[in-house]
Amino acid sequence: MDMTNADITKVSGTFEVKLEPHSAYATGVGGMNLGRMTLDKAFIGELEGRSQGEMLSAMTAKKGSAGYVAIEQFVGKLCGKQGSFVLQHFGIMTDGQNRLHLEVIPNSGAGELTGLYGNMAITIENGQHFYEFSFSMAKEEEPM
Repeated sequence: MDMTNADITKVSGTFEVKLEPHSAYATGVGGMNLGRMTLDKAFIGELEGRSQGEMLSAMTAKKGSAGYVAIEQFVGKLCGKQGSFVLQHFGIMTDGQNRLHLEVIPNSGAGELTGLYGNMAITIENGQHFYEFSFSMAKEEEPM
């Protein structure tokens, strides 16, 4: 769904995250450090609930250059609507400069969040994690 033509709602808040190393399947070579972690988050604000998922990362021998991908499933409330959805992460760091993209996997919304589309921005200030979630709900099609 193209969110440029949809009614977009933006909400923001904070979250706490717990990362736990998990045994990695692959081992890096040539100065690469490959990692695997579990995610456990608690969201506060208009997005209220928990998410769990997994992250794969690669850190290069050059400090400040790395990448990661992750999948997490949120369960809770969004603006009072109960349900769940899945977020996909794609992050790249080049010489300490971050580029991060988080997007709701299409058709992953369930419960009252069925039809959810959106993306999330994350910032970290003084150790506190903040989110801004921009989303829309797919319009139900008219019966023929």
